[in-house]
Amino acid sequence: MTATQRVSKIFAVEAPDPIDELRAVVVSTPAAPAELTGYLLKVRERAYAVTDGEVEALKASGVSEDEIFEQTVAAAIGEGLRRLDAARAVIE
Repeated sequence: MTATQRVSKIFAVEAPDPIDELRAVVVSTPAAPAELTGYLLKVRERAYAVTDGEVEALKASGVSEDEIFEQTVAAAIGEGLRRLDAARAVIE
């Protein structure tokens, strides 16, 4: 092994796969409270249609803004990954 190869081996750090990191975010997100069921379905199917009023209604029902945000992000990432997996299955 050459000196260059030894140095490359020492400094070779394998970066985590961003897709795997996203999957980990979805898996590590706690289950959503029942109040968010319809809202999260809408996020998955047609996020463009979510209104401020819907978010305000969730907050008024006692769901924290942080929880709404975390669940929204997890649902959007999860749906994006589902679509990515479906596209990959078609291509492969």
